[in-house]
Amino acid sequence: MKKNLIIVCLLFASVSTFAQHAVGSFNIQPKIGLNIATMTNSDGGDSRIGFVGGAEFEYQATPIFSLTAGALYSQQGIKSKDEGVTGTIKMDYVNVPIMANIYVAKGLALKAGIQPGFLTNDKAKVESDGVSAEIDLKKAFRDAGMDDADVKDIDFSIPVGISYEYHQFQLDARYNFGVTKAITGDGESTKNSVFQITLGYKFEL
Repeated sequence: MKKNLIIVCLLFASVSTFAQHAVGSFNIQPKIGLNIATMTNSDGGDSRIGFVGGAEFEYQATPIFSLTAGALYSQQGIKSKDEGVTGTIKMDYVNVPIMANIYVAKGLALKAGIQPGFLTNDKAKVESDGVSAEIDLKKAFRDAGMDDADVKDIDFSIPVGISYEYHQFQLDARYNFGVTKAITGDGESTKNSVFQITLGYKFEL
């Protein structure tokens, strides 16, 4: 009995060290980083490199489990090059990631959740021989005679990732799998696909 009690205490002590913050505590984390974004069914398009930044709130529910919710401005889309012409579809969102975090070691967490996103900017940019032009993406579709094409104002994705925290600094890498159609037209559709890496700093509340 005494031996079993000691083992339970040791296990609890080791699990308790996984969490960086006290159970029941809240913190806020401003963060900035980089997106490497593409879109599905893009026929070999290149990634659009963009900015991501905002803040997330975290609630430490247990020694190994926490919940986060945030708001991140995220530059997404895709880029393509063909015969000296570079085209970029700019799809910028305010994303609201809601994540469950499991601490598997001190400072190290695995995470997954759901992320609604709200479109704030949709542009098509074309560059050739040092000359560039930018137009509203929906207008570009209309001008091209693609009357059935549509750019969705709300997007949903599933973010999964891993993070490591050291002295309040947190490095976070996640992949956002698009689950809803971002653009539709001509009987086809495309979804967002984004790899994201950020650096943040946590402030206790």
